[in-house]
Amino acid sequence: MFKLSEITKTALRAATAVAALLLAGGAQAQGGRALQSIDFTSQEGDRVLLTMTLSEAAPEPVVFTIDKPARLSLDLPDTSVALPERYKKVNSGNVRSVASAEAKGRTRVVVELNQLAPYSLRVEGNKILVQLDDPSAATAASMPAQATGARLMPAPVLSESATALRNIDFRRGERGEGRIIVQLANARMPVDVREEGGKIVAAFRGATASEKLLKRLDVLDFATPVKYVDTRRDGADVIVTVTPAAGIEFEQAAYQTGDQFTLEIQPLTPDKVEEKRKAQPQFVGERISLSFQNIETRSLLQIIADVAGTNMVVSDQVTGEIAMRLQNVPWDQALDIVLRTKGLGMRQQGNVMQVAPLKELAEREKVELETVKQRNELSPLRSEIIQVNYAKATDLAPLIKSGSANTILSERGRMSVDERTNTLIVLETRDKIEEIRVLVARLDIPVRQVLIESRIVIANDDFAKDLGVRFGVTTVARNGGSGIVTTSGSNTSTNTTTSSFLDNGGFPVTLGAQADRYNVNLPVTDPAGRIALAILGRDYLVDLELSALQSEGRGEVVSTPRVVTANGKQAYVEQGRELPYLEAASSGAGTIAFKKAVLSLLVTPQITPDDRVVMDLAVTNDSQGENVSIGVGTAPAIDTRRLNTQVLVRSGETVVLGGVYNQESRSDQVKVPLLGDVPMLGRLFRNDSKNSNKRELLIFVTPKVLQDGLRVN
Repeated sequence: MFKLSEITKTALRAATAVAALLLAGGAQAQGGRALQSIDFTSQEGDRVLLTMTLSEAAPEPVVFTIDKPARLSLDLPDTSVALPERYKKVNSGNVRSVASAEAKGRTRVVVELNQLAPYSLRVEGNKILVQLDDPSAATAASMPAQATGARLMPAPVLSESATALRNIDFRRGERGEGRIIVQLANARMPVDVREEGGKIVAAFRGATASEKLLKRLDVLDFATPVKYVDTRRDGADVIVTVTPAAGIEFEQAAYQTGDQFTLEIQPLTPDKVEEKRKAQPQFVGERISLSFQNIETRSLLQIIADVAGTNMVVSDQVTGEIAMRLQNVPWDQALDIVLRTKGLGMRQQGNVMQVAPLKELAEREKVELETVKQRNELSPLRSEIIQVNYAKATDLAPLIKSGSANTILSERGRMSVDERTNTLIVLETRDKIEEIRVLVARLDIPVRQVLIESRIVIANDDFAKDLGVRFGVTTVARNGGSGIVTTSGSNTSTNTTTSSFLDNGGFPVTLGAQADRYNVNLPVTDPAGRIALAILGRDYLVDLELSALQSEGRGEVVSTPRVVTANGKQAYVEQGRELPYLEAASSGAGTIAFKKAVLSLLVTPQITPDDRVVMDLAVTNDSQGENVSIGVGTAPAIDTRRLNTQVLVRSGETVVLGGVYNQESRSDQVKVPLLGDVPMLGRLFRNDSKNSNKRELLIFVTPKVLQDGLRVN
């Protein structure tokens, strides 16, 4: 969510560093007094006795403690360091390690603790004895207990008016940053800023605040990365806790001008967040704490080398002094800060660090490069044949030959290609040939392959319902003594009946054919079932036929084209037929031409590093349609189904590329006007049909990256 910049870390602890490190005078060591040894003795109850032995009578040390991280520091005036090791791991009781450093005639000894604990101190001749008690005997905030014959060294106490926070205010900056401004009564008040549970906590050590300042400020409406600012007491300290708003990336910076302390929360854009993440060096060394005022740079580098347990060579040009206070930071980060502050650079060779000014390193590297260049110019040329196995030698040659943008071939070198054996013939120095071999080995690898399986599914669902009727009434009646009156479904039927009456000279008569007797002729074509009814009376005949049809059909056509291709190479597969048709020519004679009705798959795959496949796809599934007239004959129409797309799919997974869904519903009615609309009876005078057709096209694709066999590097 946020991070502390190096400037912030230094600025926030400036007051503490000044108060803790400011020593009286600047006197140089007199009489040759030196710290000769530091010994630790484990005692009963996890107590540890620290014994510092000096070459002469021991001075009165100035002692101060730090709780986070837990440190006990002793300053010995007019004393130099004559220890074989300036950093020593102890790991006994509550003591983790001890470090010492010398600056301007005074020596500082820093004891790193697991947690702050009671201690007692006494001076006996040329020895300084420090008794470190078990931390469980008392809380870290308790004062050290007075031991017999021992003298405690408490920290100086400021008056209440000098430790008060006068005011706490919040303001919004021009760029949307939130500023928490604290007015201090004492410019040297120590402030510790840290991250804790996703919040920013500023601890004002030994400070006091009035009741009106101990409250929550709700500043969400200011449109900054800050949501709440809470102020509370915590023992002898005043804690200001900044709660950030959810979902906003930001960084914080803290600075102090006189007696005004400012904590600034700045919003970050996504690009800046990513940029800072990439630019931020990763430090993984053991964490250490350093607090020095005007220590020689060479001595500080030696302390860091002792902590890191590495060899370090420091140039004679590294001079000067540095003042710093770092708490609980990785040693490699501390080294980076020192190098940047003093304009130094570092080169690692094996387990040896070389530290020198940047200018000196640049000149040294320049000389080394010139030496290598001269050696290459004088080195004898040799010829070498490099076999290319998987790639084409003609494709690799432009990457190596002189004149290309990223050539590794020297001006003296030459190279040619033998296409027949797929080899590179190189004339170069031994070192350059080795570079070319390494490059070819990295590029000459088997190309990965992909199996692309496409599935084209055509599903149909058809439904039809048809109900028809044929109905006819034929009547014959006398018309006076010598005539008849006849009715039927057609003139053909009535003519047959009338002719029969005349031929027979009366009754009986012959009726017309059945098909001619229907008044309503609306049957179902190819019915699935029908029923007929005939009623014959003395002078009439009624014909009735009902026919019905209901059909349902479901079908599915699955086509599965497959193809294997190399990464980045286009592949094409098709299956189907070519349909001939007659095409007119300019001479007037017809020629035979062909149209394709095929199932095809055109694909270009690209394999990503995480085994996904990017595919450019073109899928077609054409079929023969109806024949259409083209003037000189007929030609088949082509029913096309095509899809073009680009997709990203994980290897082995199936994706639906797309599809087409068609639904056709049709309802037809044929009837005799007026009579077909009569309720109930109208059913005898009409034909009803319903049709429903559904078509669905779905296209699936499944890429599978083909795994190579085991390969031994």
